[in-house]
Amino acid sequence: MDPAIASRLKRNADGLVAAVAQQRGTGEVLMMAWMDDGALQRTLTTRRATYYSRSRAQRWVKGETSGHTQYVHEVRLDCDGDTVLLVVDQVGAACHTGEATCFDADVLLAEAGPPTA
Repeated sequence: MDPAIASRLKRNADGLVAAVAQQRGTGEVLMMAWMDDGALQRTLTTRRATYYSRSRAQRWVKGETSGHTQYVHEVRLDCDGDTVLLVVDQVGAACHTGEATCFDADVLLAEAGPPTA
């Protein structure tokens, strides 16, 4: 990985950085996953979203087995260096449950109307 990029990353204790995937054009947040340096480097070079599975302790390419791929248009690093944003074209469901996004299931606080005086 480019040393200039690597030096800006603030990894957690496991050497991972959070990665948020967002749908290009709509801005819809699709999912959150983790990346190690290798996953980020592979994403930057192939434009195929590659993540790190903590439970399997290995990298995985989104859609490699499901066909629900993410083509990466942009990768941005947040101001703290602890999260990357992937702007993607999602093909198929983003969530492993088959939902369009990982944020479809549980609404903890619903959108409210305008405040009343």
